[in-house]
Amino acid sequence: MGHGHGHGHQPPGSASARYLPRLAAALGIGVAFLLLEVLVGVVTGSLALISDAGHMLTDVLGLAMALTAIVLARRSGPSYRRTFGLYRAEVLAALANAVLLFGVAGYVIFEAVERLANPPAVPGLPVLLVAVAGLAANVVAFALLRDGSKESLNLRGAYLEVLADLIGSVGVLVSGVITLTTGWRYADALIGVAIGLFVLPRTFTLARRALRILFQHAPAEVDVERISAELAELAGVCDVHDLHVWTLTSGMEVASAHLTLERTAQPAEVLAAAQTLLKDQYSIEHATLQCEPRESAARCQELSW
Repeated sequence: MGHGHGHGHQPPGSASARYLPRLAAALGIGVAFLLLEVLVGVVTGSLALISDAGHMLTDVLGLAMALTAIVLARRSGPSYRRTFGLYRAEVLAALANAVLLFGVAGYVIFEAVERLANPPAVPGLPVLLVAVAGLAANVVAFALLRDGSKESLNLRGAYLEVLADLIGSVGVLVSGVITLTTGWRYADALIGVAIGLFVLPRTFTLARRALRILFQHAPAEVDVERISAELAELAGVCDVHDLHVWTLTSGMEVASAHLTLERTAQPAEVLAAAQTLLKDQYSIEHATLQCEPRESAARCQELSW
């Protein structure tokens, strides 16, 4: 009867790809500051600095993975063996970022608890100076990635890491001020714990969103039941089944469905109406729709999944 692929005006790629220059700039800032923070953290023995350096390392690795995933997805288009290309690499990068953040946060909390029993003396001035430099670097990176984080899960992972480091820099700054002015040895370890605890819930959210995509769940903001009802209300449609909606990568939602038609319905008209509905109401531009008569629809009921 009819089979159509709705594309409309195709976007220039995934949501992540539009922010590639900003991601590269943020990566450069991260690498430069990481080297400074590791050097001063090792020399002074500051757990707050080492904690922040650990988060900065995940930033650099995470930004590098995000950047690599975007470039890989752009250069490796669909083929007969990879029919959806390599766009899922962006989601895998986001999940890998979450794993890194979990690991670093766990290490910092463990190390801080150990240090609370016997807090070492940490020079406050070097920590304070590095914290100021780190705060400036993270503010710039934060501004570069903020807009992209609203559109791309991959950018969201990088953005959360930079946000964690921004908070970490504030924490290190506070630790440096307290140590410098009061000499209180517990400040450094406690700030390290606070940074780790701040990161964990945000990391959990990132991991959950990445896993939803990898498990091909419907996008959280899409009401699939409503889509089914609205497709069934189109003129000439008497049933909708085998409806699937999933996310390929951030900004690239995909749908497929079987539409059972009335005998007098015109398949081409139904296809056009259904594709327009999905594009205009749900921003789903890639929809594979199969129109079938009542007789053919009976076969679908025999399928086990």
